[in-house]
Amino acid sequence: MAAATAAGSGLAVIVTLTIAGWVAAPHAPFGEEIVELLQGAVLAWLVSHHVSFTIQDGQFGLLPIGLVLIPALLLYRSGRWLARSCEIGRLRHVHRAALAIAGPYAAIAGTLALLARTDTVEPSMPRALVMGFVIAFLSGGLGALRQMMRERGVAVRALLGLMPGRARSLLVGMGAATGSLLLGGLLLFLAALAVNLPEAVEATRALAPGVVGGALLLLVQLAYLPNAVVFAVCYALGPGFTMGAATVVAPTGVSVGPLPMFPMLAALPADGAAPVVSLAALAVPFAAGAVGGVLTQRSAPDVVSEAAPLWGFVCGVTTGMVCAALGELAGGSLGAERLTDIGPSSWQVGLVAALEVGAAAAIAAWIANWWYTRRMRLAVAAAAEAPERAKDEKAGKAESELPGPVPVGEGLATVTPLRPREDEEDEPEERAPSEAERFTARQRVRERAKREKRAERAARREARAELRAQRGEERRARKAEKRRGRRRHGDEESEELYGISYEAAPEEADAP
Repeated sequence: MAAATAAGSGLAVIVTLTIAGWVAAPHAPFGEEIVELLQGAVLAWLVSHHVSFTIQDGQFGLLPIGLVLIPALLLYRSGRWLARSCEIGRLRHVHRAALAIAGPYAAIAGTLALLARTDTVEPSMPRALVMGFVIAFLSGGLGALRQMMRERGVAVRALLGLMPGRARSLLVGMGAATGSLLLGGLLLFLAALAVNLPEAVEATRALAPGVVGGALLLLVQLAYLPNAVVFAVCYALGPGFTMGAATVVAPTGVSVGPLPMFPMLAALPADGAAPVVSLAALAVPFAAGAVGGVLTQRSAPDVVSEAAPLWGFVCGVTTGMVCAALGELAGGSLGAERLTDIGPSSWQVGLVAALEVGAAAAIAAWIANWWYTRRMRLAVAAAAEAPERAKDEKAGKAESELPGPVPVGEGLATVTPLRPREDEEDEPEERAPSEAERFTARQRVRERAKREKRAERAARREARAELRAQRGEERRARKAEKRRGRRRHGDEESEELYGISYEAAPEEADAP
């Protein structure tokens, strides 16, 4: 029910947008008959799941990443409904709810891919099955997890606390580095579009879409905005991207041929050398690596300073893998001839991102770990010197309170001023715990919690063992009782007495 509801709601949204475009635009792009219109809506629904399709001239694979947000939100709500309707025992069982949604949803996507096939358009059924399953599993599982956390009052920070320390630190560092790269790419794209805004306005006027068509054109551009951001990230990394065969847009130079009339494409620089201002974007990967490296070590500091750069570089490698995946999703084909190859090279982007972000993250992680260990050493030294300093201050205060020297004369005994005897030692002044003491206290709390958990598990095992032993004794007692009952019954049968009666003669019966 959750999978069917999400798929039906998504189809309703896409069909509404398709009918609006059919009414506002000429009917030729959408088809004259209602059956062709519905097939186009189903094809648009598959495109929202990042499913490519084959046309007569080639393959259409340059799909908008932003359109995936529609099925993702619907599946997220379906996952929350599923968690409210069904009983899921523990948080670690959320994958069962995700699988329960993903299986039927993938089947629905595959069926619609078969129904949307025509003589000119053929969606990829294997990709429909895979992408439908992946999107439903991630979005539906996230919705179910969120609902369970809300019902049980579990915070996100507490959920991250269940992960191992090193895995959590790498996840935080990778997320921070990737987010910094995407933010830099967004700023770069917006700056380029602002500089070339007159060309974008002119392209929009040339298309003359009208009110409804203009709204749909704006929605399409918003759907392609994540693709543009990923392209800008690839430009900042260095490899750049292509806009067709024998083209390149990179910091080393720009060579772009004729392009379709699309307002967003006005952000592309002109042929020739890359704009000097855009070269400042080359610092974005190193800044992202520094942020990722610092957060990686802040989440899980290393006692051994040599291990910090290693984990920082691992953070860069994982960020490079994410960038390669994003580059693969953002690019694709746009028909035949010279537009068959649009987008970045995923392996080049991943390799360069791993090296640039990894190197910056390694250096930043080493510096952050050195600073942290230095603060820890200073805190420990200050904590060790605090009692001695307190004793010295107390002694100096006592000496300053002694009375002055007593004059000595003839016949008088020599008087030596003595310090007043302290009956009780002064209580140490309260002070705020240092960072080292807080760290030690947290470690003790964790160890105490682990010991309590181990003791609780041991008590449970002992209770189960005692229960099993008690049940075994009861079974043996019942069996023994049955055997004694059978034996007693047999003895009673063997001890039965039999009487013998004799019939006397008539003359004997009358005798006294």
